[in-house]
Amino acid sequence: MSDPAFQKKTSLDKDLKKIVRLERATLETSQQFVKIGLSVLFLVAVWIFAAMQTGAIDNSAYIIAAGIIGGYMALNIGANDVANNVGPAVGSKALTMVGALIIAAIFESSGAILAGGDVVKTIKNGIIDPSLMPDTQVFIWAMMAALLAAALWLNLATYVGAPVSTTHSIVGGVMGAGIAATGIDAVNWPTMGKIAASWVISPLMGGVIAALFLAFLKFTILNQEDKVAAARRWVPVVVGIMGSSFSMYLVMKGLKKLIKVDAVSIMIIGAVAYVVVYFITKYFVDRESLTMENRKKSVYQLFVIPMIFSAALLSFAHGANDVANAVGPLAAIVSSSTSGDIASNVGIPLWVMLVGAAGISAGLVLFGPKLIRTVGEKITKLNPMRAFCVALAAAITVIIASTLGLPVSSTHIAVGGVFGVGLYREFLSNRKRKVVAPKALGAEVSLEDVIEEADELLMENQARKIKKSAKRKLVRRQHLTTIAAAWVITVPAAAALAALLFKAIEAANAG
Repeated sequence: MSDPAFQKKTSLDKDLKKIVRLERATLETSQQFVKIGLSVLFLVAVWIFAAMQTGAIDNSAYIIAAGIIGGYMALNIGANDVANNVGPAVGSKALTMVGALIIAAIFESSGAILAGGDVVKTIKNGIIDPSLMPDTQVFIWAMMAALLAAALWLNLATYVGAPVSTTHSIVGGVMGAGIAATGIDAVNWPTMGKIAASWVISPLMGGVIAALFLAFLKFTILNQEDKVAAARRWVPVVVGIMGSSFSMYLVMKGLKKLIKVDAVSIMIIGAVAYVVVYFITKYFVDRESLTMENRKKSVYQLFVIPMIFSAALLSFAHGANDVANAVGPLAAIVSSSTSGDIASNVGIPLWVMLVGAAGISAGLVLFGPKLIRTVGEKITKLNPMRAFCVALAAAITVIIASTLGLPVSSTHIAVGGVFGVGLYREFLSNRKRKVVAPKALGAEVSLEDVIEEADELLMENQARKIKKSAKRKLVRRQHLTTIAAAWVITVPAAAALAALLFKAIEAANAG
């Protein structure tokens, strides 16, 4: 019979664990209510701020409503889209969560305000023709429906833990509202075809490039007997490539409002950046190598500072490039409400950009950690070197895609890079097992033979363990399928939601 004292202790332990779980769930719920409350306060502040900008405009109610929806959209961009820029840095422990939130908030806001576009297309990427809109009022309704649909879809994606593209959400919203307002013939289907192709192109390019750089670093540094000497030789080279890539990336995408340069100038800027970053990194690595141990962890630490810089630069470029696109419908509503005309290109008022920048920062701080953990920790295990490869792949992929005129999503690229390094590690791990397992038994046989022999020689439970571990999975399939599914349905889901919202707005105004 069991010891009564032991049974009592076990029962007490179970009760204590239940209490701890209950307290934790209660705390998380209360924190969630606080975050929602702060979000509501932010939207009330946007309401007041937007009302101060309208004056005596006839359509001021539309501008105020659009400002609130734009603030809600910005909150969701901060909660979802920004995670891709800092997630790998947090997952690799190059940055703490607090540090990542501070850096992302500062650089996203700076990118939006300092380098965000002065002018945006009222219809993102030319999805539909604005001239086909019956009148200005219908156009305003369509833009409000598109903006709200994109924001709602981003909110849902954040709730289920799927990082999705802000740009694709806006594209879907505009397409759905445009079809509801003017008919299916208004859609520019060739452009939509290119965007659909980017669902595959973006993550594939990001994943392949990230895996190739990780393979290069493993071969040239980690697999070398003298890792310190190899690091002195190759780390400055790859960090120099990163410096060159990010300088070109920022000039092409993040600083296009401030700097207008041609292709030759961009290449010269990239070359100069490579030389400068190479020698700075070489000095740093040479100094650190004097006390470095000849092991992998020592090499990983050399990539921590480059990772921090990459997170900041990615955030700045994202703020400059994507935020303006996200508030484009809001700018279009303000322009049409003020002038009474439908323009193909409109200026972005400073107050609209401020709403976008503030909303992104607030959404990031309040709700961003969930997606940051998904990208940085839950898909696959990252260290500073792997995260460096993801960031480098993001910059290079955008440069290649922009040069070729391919529409790609920075979200898909970054997450694709994380999957790329994870699947590459999984491939190496399983290939190594196929080689090591037979040698362990002193025979040149296949893995299937090893398992069969283990069944005969070992206890049954030991054989099951060998079978179970025969193929390691270093990428969580649950996140792979969830994120892939969210990517595929983003445009149609946002489109369907926008069409429904437009019809609801139309019906409300008709009544």
